[in-house]
Amino acid sequence: MTLSKRLALAAALGIAASPAISQAQETAIVAGGCFWCVEADFEKMAGVSEVYSGFTGGSVANPSYEQVTAGGTGHYEAARIIYDPARVSYDQILYAFFRSVNPTDPGGQFCDRGDSYRTAIFVRNAAERQAAEQAKAQAAADLGQKIVTPILDAGPFYDADSYHQDYYKQGDLILTRFGPRSKASAYKLYRDSCGRDQRVRDLWGDAAVFADH
Repeated sequence: MTLSKRLALAAALGIAASPAISQAQETAIVAGGCFWCVEADFEKMAGVSEVYSGFTGGSVANPSYEQVTAGGTGHYEAARIIYDPARVSYDQILYAFFRSVNPTDPGGQFCDRGDSYRTAIFVRNAAERQAAEQAKAQAAADLGQKIVTPILDAGPFYDADSYHQDYYKQGDLILTRFGPRSKASAYKLYRDSCGRDQRVRDLWGDAAVFADH
């Protein structure tokens, strides 16, 4: 099933965008494991104009990638999704988020283990919290399993440095265990070896919004 068909299915299930009264951009903040993957996924979504990789949820201001992945900061690797509510709704973003991760895993995502790789939704107001609670309940009902993804009050979001932004499409060469590769090539090797898409397909089947089928 193609991405457009899966999102059309989401709309048919009653989460189509409400008629918009403003063209203003909105922001959604989620954590879904490796932020390169979340960024790459959501930048495919119609109505999303930009996604920024970064950190949130912790107590350390302006943390580095090394600090966060080493542990102890309380931060998650997260994504700040900028979207046009006239084209895609917050509900649709949450629907896609749950179906692009394993929300039953409390210890990280796929091959990435540790607190910074856990899933979470960060909400900015009561309306977002209600929408997130409903999306979580629907995900639990669809899977027939407990969802461990917490819904947390949003705090400061710290963008990661430029090295990590749009990593999945950068042509810069880096040295990997496979030899010199572009970042885009290294990203694909990482994603494939981590088994992210296969695990999402195994869990969600045709509802896996971004995984290729």
